[in-house]
Formats: sequence, C-alpha cells, structure tokens
Amino acid sequence: MLTFWGSKQKSCDGVSRRNFLQVGAFGAGLTLADVLRARAASQAPGAPARSTPKSVIMVYLPGGPSHMDMYDLKPDAPVEFRGEFRPIATNVPGIQISEHMPMQARMMDKLSIVRSLVANDEHSDSYVMTGYTENTNRTATGGQHPSIGSVISRTRAGASTDVPPFVSLRGMSMGTEPGFLGISHRPFTAEGPGIQNLRPGTADRMGDRRDLLGRFDTVRREIDGTGTMRGMDAFASRAFDMISSGTVRQALDLKQEDPRTRDRYKGVEQFLTARRLVEAGVGCVTLSTGGWDTHSGNFTTLKRQLPVLDRGVANLIQDLHDRGMQDDVITVVWGEFGRTPKVNSTDAGRDHWSPVMSALVAGGGLKMGQAVGSSSARGEYPKDRPYKVPHLLSTIYQAIGIDPAHTFTNGAGRPMYILDDRATVNELL
Repeated sequence: MLTFWGSKQKSCDGVSRRNFLQVGAFGAGLTLADVLRARAASQAPGAPARSTPKSVIMVYLPGGPSHMDMYDLKPDAPVEFRGEFRPIATNVPGIQISEHMPMQARMMDKLSIVRSLVANDEHSDSYVMTGYTENTNRTATGGQHPSIGSVISRTRAGASTDVPPFVSLRGMSMGTEPGFLGISHRPFTAEGPGIQNLRPGTADRMGDRRDLLGRFDTVRREIDGTGTMRGMDAFASRAFDMISSGTVRQALDLKQEDPRTRDRYKGVEQFLTARRLVEAGVGCVTLSTGGWDTHSGNFTTLKRQLPVLDRGVANLIQDLHDRGMQDDVITVVWGEFGRTPKVNSTDAGRDHWSPVMSALVAGGGLKMGQAVGSSSARGEYPKDRPYKVPHLLSTIYQAIGIDPAHTFTNGAGRPMYILDDRATVNELL
C-alpha cells in the first residue's frame, strides 16, 4: 500500500512532504522501496491468506446521511417525522426507497439494505471503517485499530504485484489509517501532486526519477550503519517498476473509457475510477461524495445530492454486473450515523441520530434483493434484527475470505483481533 501526501502537509521538522515525493519518498521519510521492504518484513508466518480475489468499495457519506429520506421512509408517520419525500416502489416487491433514487429502485434485485444498524454518535468515519470508535482508537494502547483497507493490505503483503492493495480517493482520515499494522499499510491517495508519479511521463523524466531515487537511497546508506539497507537495490528497482508500471496509470486514466461511459459518470467520476481500480486488482477503494450533515435545509440539500449519489451507485453496480464482477466486489454505501427522525422546527433539518441508521450493500456473493431488519414506526430505533456496525464489517470480512477473529500483534506486543465484536448479518450470508 502506497501513501502519497498532498502539497500542503508539512513534517514537524518543516520539510515538505512534496519535496520527499520529488525524490520518491513517502510519509515519515520512507521511500517507496522502504515501504515495500517493510511490507515484506511484516508478513508473519500464518497470516490469513485471501481465499478469493474479492475487493471492497467503501462509499462513505460524510456527516451522517438521513436514513428517513433515503432507504427507510415512513409514509404513515406524522408529517414532522416523514418529511417531504415520497417512497417509490422498487423492482423487489415490498421494498420502497426514496423518490430521488429511481435508478437504484430499478435494480433493487442487485442490492440489499440493512435498516437496523446501530451506530455511534461521533462525527468520524473510524467506526464504519475500522469497527472501533475514534475515541477508542485514540486511546488504544499499542496503536489504533486498522481500517479494513489496511487489513486487506496486510493480508496481501506477500503478493507480488504492481498494484497497491488499498487506495483512498478521499484522502487520509482516522478511518483510513493502518494503526498498529504500520505505515507500509497506509492507503495510496490520489490527492495532491503525488498522483503525478503515476501519470504518463517521458522516458527522460522516468530516468530522472530513477536517478533521484538512487541518490536519495545512497545518502541513507551512508547515514545508516546498522546494515538494514542491505538488499535496497532490489527493492528500489521494484519500487521504480511499480511507479512506472502502466497498470495503475491505465486505471487512473478515464480517457481510456468509451466516451458514452464517461458521459454516464459525468459528475461522479470517482465511482468510475473505483471500478477501474478494482478491475486492475486493487483490494480496497474508499471514496466519498457530498456533505450529509443536514442540520438545516435537509430536504433542499438532499434533492440536490440524492440524484447524484443514485447515478454513481447505479452506474457502478450495473457496470460490475455487465463485466461479470458482481460476486468479486462488495460495495457498501453508508455514513457514520443517521439523522433525527423528527425534523427540527427551526431550520427544516435533521440532527445527529445514532440509535439507528441504514446501509446499502451490493455484490460479493452476498444475498441481494432484500431489506434486512426494520426500524420503529417513526424510524427512531431498530424494531427487529438490531445489528451493530462491526457486525456488517465482520460480514464483509468473511465474504472476502478474511477471518475477523484473526489476530495481529500491536505495538505493545499484544495480539489483537481484527474485530472484537464478530457477529454477522446472517441474512446477507
């Protein structure tokens, strides 16, 4: 897993990480060769092997999307609860979703909704990406718990590939960090100038990069007297091969797509990029779209954002089916919590609501065409089949061939489970 930092970030010593990038270096002063060597060294005997080549696309809706206006409408509730939107029928009898998501409604047989998820009242993606709250992670002894993408990266550590196992199209956050798995399992991020390292370049420019990388590593050899730099040449060569490999460049170049496909994804290009990355072999891609913290103007905002999300999700899922990849990729769409069932009286908004939220799941060989669980008549609490966020993550891990009961050693030398709460959403399996 590769991490490219943006130009605005500075090290505590004042050295720009952009300058590191220009000589092939990464977060914490590591070269790409360092990252590769650390990854190889961290591959412990007995680490869980992926039984399938399945990938995960995590669509994160920052701010907390309103379950009441998307996947769990309550048309029979009082007006101050049901709000302005009408439910529409889907192609699965008995399942209705928002009128502003007609494309998903027409393909509900390819989707499943979990309507009874219990969330956590934190404005953070940590819970849905790691299975642990941000507060738990910040106070963790021996390092915070890793994100699902970092776990996938760790379990693929022994693979020989020119494709990074974990890509974040939305930058870095607590929820994308590798925690105690180490810096070599951070995501590749497409923000800032780092993306230019994977853009097409001339042979001369690539030659310059190889020379710069070599000179930087020579300096490190002169400084390092421990012998840990032995074998650096081989890793540096492989690092350069990864940078210059056409595989990731091709995936990031949307001009490779048919113009009609690009038109379908206009305004939601991240979904197309995610599809191309998993086609190229990336194990986990995270992306985000919109802002869902609708304390005011909830319905005005959602009228604008829901059709955009609908188009991105529907095009992605349909493309995966058209390419025969529906069982190889799990797509999850969710935020950190739901919104208050009762519309606030002052700003026509909905506030934070953690007792229940909804999530959309597709693919991965899971059971589709269903709504799992339900909430109360006013959308306030789970009515049946209450599941916690880690339970859905545990389900995803199992579906992609990773045992959530597997342990890794944290920074304090203590074995840590991938997830402590490992129950599953059985209806999906």
